[in-house]
Order: sequence, then structure tokens, then C-alpha cells
Amino acid sequence: MKIKLRLLLLIILIANSVFAQTYSTKEVETNTKELSFLELTKIRVVPIKDSKTARNYELYIKLPADYSKNKNKTYPVLYYTDAMWHLEMLSGATEYMLEDIILVGISWQLDINEDLKKERGVHVSRFRDYSISKHSDSKTQNKYQLGQANKHLDFIRNDVIKYVEKTYRTNPNSRTYFGYSLGGEFGAYILMTQPDTFNNYIIGSPTIKNEIKHLSELNTKFGPYKASNKKSSLKANVFITYGSLEDKTVTEPIEAFAKLLNGRLDDGLAVIKDVIDGNHGTAFPTTAVRSVAWLSSLMTHVSMDNYEVSFWDTPHLNNPFITTTPEDRKDGILVDTLAVKTNDLNRILNFSQEIFEGKYGHYDALLISHKDKLVFESYYKKGRINLPHMQASATKGYTSLMVGRAIQLGYLTMEDLDKPIVHFLKDLDPSKFVDGVEKITLHQALTMSSGLRFSNEQITDFRRNPEKYNGINQIQAFLSLSKPITKTSQSYKYQGVDPIIVMQVLDAVVPGSAKDFIKNELLDKIEINNYIWRDDLSGLPIADSRSSFTSRDMTKIGNLVLGKGKWNGKQLISSEYLSRATSAITKPTEDWQPKTFSYGYLWYQTSMMIKNKSFKIKITWGGGGQRIIVVEDLELVITITGHDGVDNKIMKSVFEIIIPAFANKN
Repeated sequence: MKIKLRLLLLIILIANSVFAQTYSTKEVETNTKELSFLELTKIRVVPIKDSKTARNYELYIKLPADYSKNKNKTYPVLYYTDAMWHLEMLSGATEYMLEDIILVGISWQLDINEDLKKERGVHVSRFRDYSISKHSDSKTQNKYQLGQANKHLDFIRNDVIKYVEKTYRTNPNSRTYFGYSLGGEFGAYILMTQPDTFNNYIIGSPTIKNEIKHLSELNTKFGPYKASNKKSSLKANVFITYGSLEDKTVTEPIEAFAKLLNGRLDDGLAVIKDVIDGNHGTAFPTTAVRSVAWLSSLMTHVSMDNYEVSFWDTPHLNNPFITTTPEDRKDGILVDTLAVKTNDLNRILNFSQEIFEGKYGHYDALLISHKDKLVFESYYKKGRINLPHMQASATKGYTSLMVGRAIQLGYLTMEDLDKPIVHFLKDLDPSKFVDGVEKITLHQALTMSSGLRFSNEQITDFRRNPEKYNGINQIQAFLSLSKPITKTSQSYKYQGVDPIIVMQVLDAVVPGSAKDFIKNELLDKIEINNYIWRDDLSGLPIADSRSSFTSRDMTKIGNLVLGKGKWNGKQLISSEYLSRATSAITKPTEDWQPKTFSYGYLWYQTSMMIKNKSFKIKITWGGGGQRIIVVEDLELVITITGHDGVDNKIMKSVFEIIIPAFANKN
């Protein structure tokens, strides 16, 4: 895809260069009869009047090639200002990367003062329409009437958008604004005053060097983001650019604006900033191409192969992807069609739509596998079928499975679970241990009962000084700096230290490294190759958080647990270990952990009653909403991913809607 983008950009630049060549007056006079002019026949020119100011404009509308053939299909719309300047560039970029979109270019005012046109050009109205503030010089202000972005926004909302949505088959959930330079300033104004005008904002090199204070005031008026208040979210995808060679007076305000947006900590707002090679003028073509590529990434649940952004920068899907007949992607997942009673099917579909609408918070995917076959697949917000999703503490559950794999291969035994962890960790200095370290067994580390206790200051030091805690120094510090281990302290306490100890033991007993063991001996075996498992301070794979897996691959892990450790007929995880790991060994004690949950080896366990029958449920759970839910008696695996701050609303509906739907089949 990178090659395609470069090729597209090269073609457009060459084309622009050719068309930009000028003829001398003599050549024009000599060759007039031989010249012909290319008309863009796909563009519909529609006159439109501002209903409040009576100013006349034109819309340049380009429909997708298949628009007339697909009468039931709706299309996203890309609105852009400075239409005559941007029409060809955006038309070319979307032709290659985003064919199924309606382009709506908004012209400059047609019937503006002729003297101003002669003095500044036919585009003179843009200075008035796109600018946020009045000019400080009264003479200039009287002449150009700057600072009427508010009126132009009213025109776009009340006249342009209403006309387009009344006339064409548009998708109201997928409106995009594109503006460059002064048009970018206008885009920033729209975002900070009436963000619901568009779902996506492309703000290219905005001229906001004198507007940061005003934009900050608008942000304050809008109010801080609160997860409990949907209306507090800007709820937009934003793509901001500027040229690498632009002056600091231009770039620093843009950086400040991006910082202002990110500082909202708004879960409904996805912002990506891109610095383009070139100055203010030459950065434009690349801005157009890259922004269209970015736009295409939020129109589909399948991301482009080269769309390399962090999870938090991933834009939200404008529309949910929901299917009861998942695609066979040849990725080791078998597929089938969701077959439940009609009422249950409708409830699941309605539940999915509510997830997209944010009723339960910020969730990105819901998948259902029944009898080892994926029968339901849906993506929302940041969810993509082929992008690994951050896992948070679900990583603990995966770490536990690695121990089960080591037992299956003979590098550990079930009896080893009751041995002290220092039995496996040979390169430590026992003289520095606090009292009671010898009491910590692998079983206790797996059940969050090691007894290790640290102050907040110590935990902060562990995280901020990796040079002090690399390699075996990490575990040495844990065992040397903790408060003494006692019978009282060796009770359940949810913390990252215990699974980190488990990873240290795993690394000590398997051949090679824990990282290679995880990849070669388990993930490769179940065809998981598109994942991220970050390193801890020690250099080992971090055991308590910060892995990333696709939702489909999470489903594979669930199916492995459902199959009691078997995959394609081969025993990968010790069934004895897995049975214990997913059983109720101890009770969680944190306030946020459900009272009905028990804890095994870094896995949760609970049960529910349906028609007087009890169903055991096994769960690995990551903060923000990553869950693999296994219901063995129903041969059911439910996968959820999310980035929700509250993280407690969705499970009630999973238990009331999805699980009973499959119980009703029996």
C-alpha cells in the first residue's frame, strides 16, 4: 500500500506540473484554434444560496461511479472548502483509495464586490468566511469583513448539508470536512464550536497562530470530558498536518492545538498529527493523499496493511461492522452462521447497535464462537479485524497459559507449583532477601497471594528506573525491598508483581528465552502471528499487561481453553493444569471485582443460573474491557475488546442476552 500511495502522489504531482505549464501570449494567440479543453464531466455544479445572508455559492458534486446502480446504498460524504483549488487533488486521491464516497466542494462567494475580486482574486470571500476573528486594523476589517466563520458554518449546516442529504443517498454517520490553510482554521473552529457537524476533520496546516487563545476559550466553554456524559465528548476523528519547513510561528500554534485536543482525555476523540515534508504550499499534495488514506482507514473494519499508528491514535469507525456470517480469512478460525431463535437473534443485533451508540461505554469488538466456529463478528470505534487490540490485564491470563504449556512439555510439573519460586531462580543473592521469601510458591504467585508488599513510592521507582531493574535485578529488588512476608500478608492482593514473578520462573525453566518460548511453543501453534507482547523492565515479556492481540486471535485462545488445552487434536496445554488454573481457588478482594467471581491461576471463574441449571464461566479480564469468556457446557466463547474507563456496564447484557441465547438452543 505504501508503494501505491507514493505512485499516486507521483502521478498527481506530475499531472499538476504538466497542467501548470503556461503558454506565452504569442503561443496562445497562435494555437487557439488547435487547443481543446478537458471538462470534468463527472462534476455536477449546483448553485446554492446562503438562506440567511443571501450570498451565492456553487457546490461541485462528484458521485461514486456505482451511485446510479446501487439504489439502496448510502455513501459517506467528504465536504471541502476552497473547492476550485482542491477539486482535482481530492478527486484523484479518492479515485484510488476511497471510490465509494460523495465529494462536495464548496465554492467561494460568486456575487461578491467586483473591486475586491480584482484586487485579491475570485477567492477573496475565503478571508471573510473561513477566519475566526476580526482584524485588529479597522480599515482592513471594514474592507474585508473578516471573522465570519460563524455565519459560514451556519450556511454549511443549514443549507449545504441539508441540501446534500435531501438530494443524495448519504450516510449521516459519515460526514468529513477537509480544509487547508485558512480552510484548516475554519475546520478547527467548526470542531471546537459545533463538532457534530462532521464526524471526521482533516485540518491541513491551519492558520491559527493568532487563534490559540480563542480556541482554548472555546474548549473551556465546551467543558471537560466526562465518561458519564456523552455530550461532553467532541466525538470526532481528527487528522492534523503541517509542513516540516514551515516557520515556527505557524507550527508551534498547531502543536499547541493538537496538545489542547489530546489534553481533553476524550475517549470519543481520536487525534493524529502528521508532519509532512515541505513548506506550506508543497506539503498540500501529500496532505491530501495521506488524509484520504487515513479517511479510508475509518470507513472499514479491515485496516490497510501499512496503517501504522498507536492504538490510541486509531480513528473511530463511522459505522459499525456487524455480521452473523463471518468471513473465512484462512487464519485458523472456522466460521459458520449464527443460529439462535429469532427473538434472541434480534436481541443480539440490537445489543450490538447499542454498543456502537456508546450505551455501554467505549467498546471496539464483540465476537461469538460456538462449537469452535466463529458465528458472530462485530467491530466498533477503534476495532479492526486485523489490528491487535491492547489487552491490559488480560495478559495475565495469557501468562498463565504459558505455564500450562511448559508443564505439557515437561519443563515444569504440577508438583513444581508448590515449590518456592527461589528454587527456580538461581542467580539471586539470598542474603538480601526480606524475611519469609522462602514461603512464596509458584502457586501463590499464580493466585496473587505471594505476600509481597510495596509502598507507592517503591512501585513508582520500579516503573521509572528501568536501568536499576533489568534482568534478574528486577526479581532481586522485589524479594529484597518488600515488607517481610507473613502468613497474614500471603492473602489475595491484585498486583502486577505476582505475574511478573511467574514470567521470571518461566524464563528460568524453558530452553532459550521466555519470549521465544511464547512465540514458538504456543502462539505459532495456534496460528497467532499478528500480535505485540511488550517487554518489561527486566527485558522479559511483561506478564501483567501491555500485550496486544486481534479479537479473532483472542477467540482462538478462548477455543483453546474450551478444548481443555487441545488444538486441532493436539494437546498444547496440560489439561490438569488448565482445569486448576480456571477453577475457583481463592476470592478476589478488590472493591471493583464482582463478589460473585472467584480467582484461579490469573483467570476468573463465576457461574450463572439459566432455567434452573448452573453454568460455569471462565474469564480472563483486562481493564478497559478486554475479555475472553468461556462457557464450557454451552461450547461458547465470547470475546470483547474495549477501551472503556468505567468498564462495568457491558457484562450484565452479555450475561442476560448472549449466554441465554445459546442456552435456549438446548
